[in-house]
Amino acid sequence: MTSRLSYNLAARWLAAFLAMACILLSLGMSHALGADPQAEIETALSGVDERTWEQVATNEGARDTRYDSNYSLINASGETWRQIRNRWVSTFGVIAIVGMALMILGFYLYFGSKKLEEPRTGRRLLRWTVFERTLHWSTATTFILLALTGLNLMYGKFVFKPLFGDGFWAPMIAGTKLLHNYLGPLFGILLIIILAKWLKVNLPRAHDLEWFKKGGGLIGKGHVDAGFANAGEKAWYWLLASAGLLVIISGLVLDFPIFGQTRDGMQWANVIHAVGALGLTAVALGHIYIGTVGTEGSLEAMTTGYVDETWAKEHHNLWYDEVKEHTTLPEHVDKGSFDEAASHRPN
Repeated sequence: MTSRLSYNLAARWLAAFLAMACILLSLGMSHALGADPQAEIETALSGVDERTWEQVATNEGARDTRYDSNYSLINASGETWRQIRNRWVSTFGVIAIVGMALMILGFYLYFGSKKLEEPRTGRRLLRWTVFERTLHWSTATTFILLALTGLNLMYGKFVFKPLFGDGFWAPMIAGTKLLHNYLGPLFGILLIIILAKWLKVNLPRAHDLEWFKKGGGLIGKGHVDAGFANAGEKAWYWLLASAGLLVIISGLVLDFPIFGQTRDGMQWANVIHAVGALGLTAVALGHIYIGTVGTEGSLEAMTTGYVDETWAKEHHNLWYDEVKEHTTLPEHVDKGSFDEAASHRPN
């Protein structure tokens, strides 16, 4: 009953997140594509025309003198960055996230949730310790908050400002920016801990190629071999280890502009950060789907720490072969034996 309630709750949260992201992205993009740069300028500074900008551009007194900068406050690189961000990066975000959401929906409607092929035995295996589950959920929660606040920073002004006005929009975006800036470094620390802790179980193995060839078991008959982490989970791990770290580094460049970064450097860091974060958000939707409503038994593994013996056989057979002698019945689970049981798990 508890696992069923967790399943339903996860399904509702995933549906709500997908709906919010799709609505925000779709509305934001529709407004962004029709945005008038001159109208934006006039809204921000009434009475300012092209002649005013020309005077500012040639006025030595209108230069940014911080850290010996030679940039004019109005410059071509800033406009180039704005066009890349508003036209290309924002478009990429819509295609990636909305496209992934539609793929997940189509996959679910066609294949449905992957159920266990054999009945549960009732014997359980420890998969995640209390510390590991706490680390996972802390990182996941931080990631989701960063994704939502990041989407608001990218698209929110085209949605919430016209709907609710400046009185609502101003404190909302200020709070969004503050939350995003402070959560970013925290997520970086958590991610580094995760990458270090699960490096060994995510190293590539020969059977991983076969896992990809068979689409994780969707192509052909029979189960595909998988150790503690299957090839799909390893791909997610290495995406976080590459694109994730790049997003963190570029975010720190934006968070702490006190290390001699040039304006051009900040602009490129912003583009890299946005593209990486939007791409990770899109892939994360697939990860969330598979770990919740997409696969029976996966969510309870990360909520209770234990998986049924049948689940282990069907999804991680190589790992099961190594730890099967440590199965236990639910009534015999000793809450104080997490570390001891974890010691039987292969690295």
